[in-house]
This record gives sequence, structure tokens and C-alpha cells, in this order.
Amino acid sequence: MATTGSLSASRAFAKSVHDHRKLFLFEGIVLVVLGMLAIFVPLVASLAATAFFGAILLISGVVGFIATLKARHAPAFSWSLVSAVLAIVTGALLLASPVRGTISLTVILIAFLFVEGGVSIMFAIQHRSRESNGWAWALASGVIDIGLGALLVAGLPGTALWALGLLIGINMVFGGWSLIAMSLNARPSPAGAPIA
Repeated sequence: MATTGSLSASRAFAKSVHDHRKLFLFEGIVLVVLGMLAIFVPLVASLAATAFFGAILLISGVVGFIATLKARHAPAFSWSLVSAVLAIVTGALLLASPVRGTISLTVILIAFLFVEGGVSIMFAIQHRSRESNGWAWALASGVIDIGLGALLVAGLPGTALWALGLLIGINMVFGGWSLIAMSLNARPSPAGAPIA
């Protein structure tokens, strides 16, 4: 039953890509171009990402603050109020000083890389005795995460000015290429042929 469901979902996805392949291709090209810009000008991309994140926090904090005040008799009112004020203050600080905000976000990214790398290595060690060779890839991923985190720490605060933008750019390029590949593989099928 689960196999039938996943096969049906796979066909629905393939049909969607086939029906909208030009849109997927366009989106992929846009992502690749923007990703390349972020890679070549990582400082601008880092600051833009920080400002965008700050704006999201500020807007969500203001909306949360208004909603919390309107529902002041709801349970956990004070915690909701603290959360909204924290979002407002953090968003305002990121927008007021995007360079400092970029450094803060890079420190959070470094912490994530160290934790994620450690978890991947522990996962690999735990699954090493199994027959699958996938543990070696998990181990490599963990070592790369920790190495990248160490590289970023060694170069602080300078690395903060390019790290976020570079990583965002790389992510956008790979995401764009995957959309381009999907759209190019979804060529029109012969009349009457089912979509795989």
C-alpha cells in the first residue's frame, strides 16, 4: 500500500514537472544567476541575507506583539510577549547594524557546523559495523562540517563578511542546477505515452 502511494506521488510530481517544465527551467536559471552573483560578491549577499533575516524577525515580532496584546487573557501571555519583544529587538538590531549581525549569524553557523559535524561522525561510527557503505559518506560529511567550522573560526571576524553570502550562493547554484536538470529531463513525451 505504501509503495503504491509513493509511486502515485512520484507520478504526480513527474507530471507536474512535465506540465511546468519551462517554469522550472526559468526558476533554475534565475537561481543559478543569483547564486553566481552571491559567490562573486559574497559581502553584498551576506549583508542582504542579514537584512532580510532582520526584516523577517522585525515583522513577525510586531505581528506577534499585536496578536499577543489582543489575546492578553490567553495562557502563556507573558511568554508570548517576551518572544515577540525579543523578535522585534533582534530584527531591529540586525537591520541597524548588518555587519555586526552578519558576524553574529556566522557564529551561529559555526556552532551549527560543529554540532552537525559531531552528530554526523557519531552516526557514522554507530553505523560502521553495518553492511552499508553509507557510513563513510556520513563520516566524510561530519569531518568536512567540522573542518569548515574551524576554517571560519580561524578567520573571524573577516570570514563573517563572506561566509554567509558564499554558502547561500553555492546553495542557490546547486538548487538552480537541480531545477534545470529536472526541467530538461521532462521533455515532451510522444502523443499518448504515459509520463513516467
